[in-house]
Amino acid sequence: MKPVIAIVGRPNVGKSTLFNRMTKSRDAIVADFSGLTRDRHYGDGRSGEHEFIVVDTGGFEPDSPTGIVKEMAKQTRQAVAEADAVIFVVDVRSGVSGQDHDIARYLRSVGKKVVLAVNKAEGMQESPLLAEFFELGLGEPHPISAAHGQGIRSLTDAALAHFEFDDADDTEPSADKPIRLAVAGRPNVGKSTLINTWLGEERLVAFDQPGTTRDAITVPFERGGQKFELIDTAGLRRKGKVFEAIEKFSVVKTLQAIADANVVLLLLDATQGVTDQDAHIAGYILESGRAVALAVNKWDAVDDYQKQTLQRSIEQRLAFLKFAPVLHISAIKRQGLGPVWKAIGDAHASAIKKMPTPVLTRLLQEAVEHQAPKRAGAFRPKLRYAHQGGMNPPLIVIHGNSLDHITDSYKRFLEGRFREHFKLTGTPMRIEMRSSRNPFDKE
Repeated sequence: MKPVIAIVGRPNVGKSTLFNRMTKSRDAIVADFSGLTRDRHYGDGRSGEHEFIVVDTGGFEPDSPTGIVKEMAKQTRQAVAEADAVIFVVDVRSGVSGQDHDIARYLRSVGKKVVLAVNKAEGMQESPLLAEFFELGLGEPHPISAAHGQGIRSLTDAALAHFEFDDADDTEPSADKPIRLAVAGRPNVGKSTLINTWLGEERLVAFDQPGTTRDAITVPFERGGQKFELIDTAGLRRKGKVFEAIEKFSVVKTLQAIADANVVLLLLDATQGVTDQDAHIAGYILESGRAVALAVNKWDAVDDYQKQTLQRSIEQRLAFLKFAPVLHISAIKRQGLGPVWKAIGDAHASAIKKMPTPVLTRLLQEAVEHQAPKRAGAFRPKLRYAHQGGMNPPLIVIHGNSLDHITDSYKRFLEGRFREHFKLTGTPMRIEMRSSRNPFDKE
């Protein structure tokens, strides 16, 4: 499971600049729905081979009594609660303030691992000005310059130190391994109802299995002889012998669950349509390369006109998931759940399907005969053979000459041919072009 690093500090100390450095300026996933003021921003970071999630927060005033500042403090506390490590950013130019002491006191009380980052300290690694930050009681200060990228790697390594990464490659298919299934979606779309229906009404074999960090919970169960492992995104907790799913929104939980899953069931609300948050989550699923199925809940609560409007909205706003099946269900009435399980099984089977090299090469040659790639200047790209380079998601590697000029539209054409032959559904596909080196090119 990806570790989570929260960036906190008072306003205008360079938290967002540090966030952009750690995520290499990737677009943050923003929780943009009502109830979140001065939203937390989420992004992916990488240190060497290790990936992690970074959370950027608003300016933090722990004892703020009212108004927007109170809401920002509330969001920061939530980010700290979700984090494995906290980077506390201070400003070397303004020194230690009373507000810094307040934040440090709060961070010491929560018992999280805290790394102190002294920002705007370009060229000041040995400066005596750093000494006063020891009085915060958070250990050795790390001088950095977020704007110039100085000290970021060592700061990240310090935050991730002693975290046990799971580097095992578990993408290979195995009959013994259960299918890891994540149910993702916005709050109140019916995740809890659906999960409780699976666990209780369908009499699935289930029990608690505590995770490692943050007590993430997975629920193993079995249906039709197939073992599944439900990854918690809805806050599953066991109360006596009754499973309760608490609808508490956590972006971190959702992103981690998607990253750890084999298949993601993205749940939409028929009464609210496709929102920006739905599109954000769907985009992260695609970026993570996860097999996916779309389930539209509360389908029985809308009329025919709303159904048609929703269908068009899915086609337009989630066009990048057109390979995923769309199912219509009512979790509370237990309608349409059978096809959901079939779609989940089909998506997983497609994600781990083995595609023989001779078959891929023949399909490639047939596609080129049907429609050759566009000529690029004096040369026409030559596609010679293809082989499978990975699975979950399926990766097809195509070899040839001048393949740098293959257009995205032609890649989509090839993808369509491969999908049709292997009957792939519910999984993204990656196509990689590798051009042969010209021996006459001068080094």
